[in-house]
Amino acid sequence: MKNEKSETNKSELPTVRHMADLISYQSQSVVSRIIMKNKSGSVTLFAFDQSEGFSEHTTPFDALVMILDGKSEIIISGNPFTLGTGDMIIMPANEPHSVKALQKFKMLLTMLKD
Repeated sequence: MKNEKSETNKSELPTVRHMADLISYQSQSVVSRIIMKNKSGSVTLFAFDQSEGFSEHTTPFDALVMILDGKSEIIISGNPFTLGTGDMIIMPANEPHSVKALQKFKMLLTMLKD
C-alpha cells in the first residue's frame, strides 16, 4: 500500500476541500492518505485500482466506510455488500471483513476508538 502526505496541517484549517480530489489512483495499487488521527480515532482516504483490495481481517474498533467514487464489494462476517458512489456501511468491531474493488474506487474510512 502506498501512502500520500497527510492533509492535517493546522495552519491550513479550516479549508474546504473536495474529498475525492485529495487522493489519486495508482496502477495495481491501494493508496492511502491519513486526513486526521488522534487518540479518538482516524479518518483515512483510500484509492483502490480495479481488482485490488484488503484480505479478510478484523479490527478492534467500529469503522464507517463512505464510497466517494467507483464501486466495491465489502464482505462482513461472510455477507457480501456491493457499494457505489455515495453509499456507506458500518463495519462492526471484531467482525471479519474484506474489501475488493469491482472497479476503481475511492473510500473514506472513519475509525472510532472506544
